[in-house]
Amino acid sequence: MLLVCRFRVSDPESFTSRVEQALKLLTAQPGCRRGTLARSTDEDDRWVLTVEFESVVAYRRAMSPFPVREHVIPLLSEALTDEPAMYEPKLTSTGGEVETHTSVLAEDAFTVRLGEAAGPATPR
Repeated sequence: MLLVCRFRVSDPESFTSRVEQALKLLTAQPGCRRGTLARSTDEDDRWVLTVEFESVVAYRRAMSPFPVREHVIPLLSEALTDEPAMYEPKLTSTGGEVETHTSVLAEDAFTVRLGEAAGPATPR
């Protein structure tokens, strides 16, 4: 799973310090592969934080420890919310080889609306 959070930043020094702490905490968690903070080359106040996890379970577990909830969750809550934050890899590539990944999402993931999966649904 890939966490992608975009930020509009007014104080880069303070922001990068906070993200450094967040990355230390997250990447120390089992199942967290790597994290990257990048700054836009087009707009100086735009930043993106990406963190890669082995699975959805690894992501959820990484967000559970108290220090993560204390330092990381408040930072992530400042991310721009006009786009999704969690992405599932479909293709990855290293050394010229491409690997295709099978989705872990349910077949009806984008057809069931909130509240419909819990009980009988009225046909649309």
